[in-house]
Parts: sequence; structure tokens; C-alpha cells
Amino acid sequence: MKSKRWLGSAFLLLAAFLWGSTFVAQSETGVGPFTYLAMRSLVAVVFLTPIVLLSDFREKRKNPRSNEKKTDKLLLLGGLICGCALFFASSLQQIGIDKGTTAGNAGFITALYILIVPILGLFFRQKVRLLHWVCIFMALVGLFLLCMTGDIEVFSMKELFSANTFKDLSVKPSDIYVLASAFVFSIHILVVDKLSPKVDCLKLSLIQFAVVAVISSVVMFVAEAPKIVDILDSWVSILYAGVLSSGVAYTLQIFGQRYTPPTIASILMSLESTFAVISAIVFSAVATGVPELPTGYEWIGCGLMFAAIMLSQLPQKNVSSESI
Repeated sequence: MKSKRWLGSAFLLLAAFLWGSTFVAQSETGVGPFTYLAMRSLVAVVFLTPIVLLSDFREKRKNPRSNEKKTDKLLLLGGLICGCALFFASSLQQIGIDKGTTAGNAGFITALYILIVPILGLFFRQKVRLLHWVCIFMALVGLFLLCMTGDIEVFSMKELFSANTFKDLSVKPSDIYVLASAFVFSIHILVVDKLSPKVDCLKLSLIQFAVVAVISSVVMFVAEAPKIVDILDSWVSILYAGVLSSGVAYTLQIFGQRYTPPTIASILMSLESTFAVISAIVFSAVATGVPELPTGYEWIGCGLMFAAIMLSQLPQKNVSSESI
């Protein structure tokens, strides 16, 4: 059981890394947000379809009677819910950014799913260890330092607690959209937690991206004017995001949550902000030869988040089946 738990954590960390690295690729696109979402989701469907077919073929050869199973309604319903959740979460986040929420503030608010997930879990009588509440607090402080202190280049408590640092935290209308996206991302995490032990994870991932591709394609033609030339110019970013961030990372999330409680999973996945910073350093070093290093407070934020991850992995004796 311990090996499976560590395997689940490894899957989620790898997913967070792929999501974080996609921020760099996404910044290089020249298409609208819904066009980008539709194209990357379509790429994910194309990428996952042969993998699912191959998996089915191998399963049928191993268990010839498995083809007698009827269509799993739970899988279809779960894929529909997950797909809708991903679409609305991504859309709400993008709308908030387009309406004025800064990138740093959007990253911090979105990552509030670290707190929202265990709070929602309480309504389903799912217990959260005291240690995990401590880890949540540490991760939130780390995210604040990582996302909100980019303009502070030297250690200064006066600057850290100045009005300039907290000005973006004042609630703006655009922030409501981003906060709503964090809530929907939390629902997605909890739904995956319930479904992953009961359904085929590969098929669930494929169905959810098929749903996202269909909905975002419709909205793309209604709200935007997609041009093939712009899509082709952004093919590298779309292919990277579609295969790695969508097809691979979200599938890893589903497999990882099979062995990881949702509270710990949300903490692990929040490391995408840290990996985004690391990826930006590498990208700037390769592109210009001069890496854009984080400030001292951002380094502390990364350290706090990694410390929260390590603490959250500490085992507990006699864990009840309802603990998360």
C-alpha cells in the first residue's frame, strides 16, 4: 500500500511539473483562449485514443470475456462531469485574466483549491488530519510569497507587508471569476477522487477531453474568429500542451488520485506554480543566455511549498477509511 501511495504522489508531482512547464509554452501562442483550449483538447483526444484502443486490445487478449461488459454508465457520466468541470474552470480563469486579474493574483487565487478541497470534503464527512491543515497553511503562505512578491528584489519586511504587495489582493470583479474557477477545479478533484478507483482511468481521461474539445470548439466559433494560419503558427505550443499538459498530465492526475487522498493531491498539484517558475528560469536561460532568477521571497515560497509536500507524506497509524 505504501508503494502505491508513493506511486500516486509521483504521478501527481509529474503532472504538476508538466502543467507548470506549459505556462511557458502557452505564453507563446497567438490564438484566442477558446481556440487554444479546443485545439489542445483535440490533440489530447487524438493522442489518447490509440492508447485506449491498445489497452482494450491487450485486456481482451488477456481476458477474452471482458468484451461482454456493457457500457459503463458511471464512466460516461463521470467523463461528462469532469469534462464540463475542466472547461468551465479553464474558461472562468481566462475570463478573469482578460478582465484585469494579474497573472500572479490569478495563480494565487486558482491555487486556493488547496483550501477549498478539504473544506468541501468536510460536508461529505471526510476528516482532515491536523498535520494536513498545517501543510495547507504552509503551502498557501508559500504560494503568496511565490505569486505576490515578484517586485520585491531585496529582503525587507517593510516592503513585504506594504500596500504595494497587498494591492492585488483587494477583491476586484475579475477576481470573482478566478475564484469561481478555483471552486470548479476543486469539484473536479473531488469527482476524480470518487471515480478513479471505480472506472478505467485512461477512458475517463479520453472522455473528459472529448467533452472539453466539443464545448470549447462551439464557443470558439461563437466568441472568436479562429484562423488556420494562426493555429499552424502556434502548433508547437498547442502540440506540447495537448500531449503533455492535457493528454499525459491529466491522465496522471486520475491515476495518481486513485492512490492519493484529495487533500494531499491538491497540495501536490499546487506545485505547478513552483514548476512554472523553474521552467521560466530554464526557458529564459536557453532563449537569452541570462536566466531570470526568482527573488529571495520567491525562493522562500518554493521552499515552503516543498516542505509542505514532504510533511504531507508523513504516515499516520490507524487512518480511517474516511480520512482525506
